Amino acid sequence: MFRGFATVSFYADDLSAAREWYAELFGLAPYYAFPHPPAPPAYLEFRVGDDEDELGIIDRKYAPQGAAGGPEGRPSPGGAVVFWHVDDLPAIVEKLLAMGAAEYEPVTERESGFTTASFVDPFGNILGVMHNPHFLEMLDAREKPETASGEAAAGDAAAQCGG
Repeated sequence: MFRGFATVSFYADDLSAAREWYAELFGLAPYYAFPHPPAPPAYLEFRVGDDEDELGIIDRKYAPQGAAGGPEGRPSPGGAVVFWHVDDLPAIVEKLLAMGAAEYEPVTERESGFTTASFVDPFGNILGVMHNPHFLEMLDAREKPETASGEAAAGDAAAQCGG
């Protein structure tokens, strides 16, 4: 049974620079590094957002053959794009551009209030950001107290979404 995303992995040639870049973007430091300091890291992990979703950043020398890269003859960014819900999409877009990320797909209005954009970070990874009304509905439903009959409010949200 699929239970949800456990870790999204990005690759970087310079983990120190990636640590600083993502710490500035997220406003927090990675919670885990391997090997442990004082050795230079080969892997960093951040926990982000309401569910503490994990973003792992791996030294590119451990990347599978053909993994997304960038300059120096590596493949161009591509593959699946993971979109992170953000509270203020215009502010995050501005921050990403100011931090040197390159636009991959411009801000695009989708139907039903969904808006997406994606960027290539300075390390060659695609980072998707979006305003996602469904994410907010599900988050709100989780935070509602149980009803008198013991049914969780999440069922109400699932019914509204056709599930």
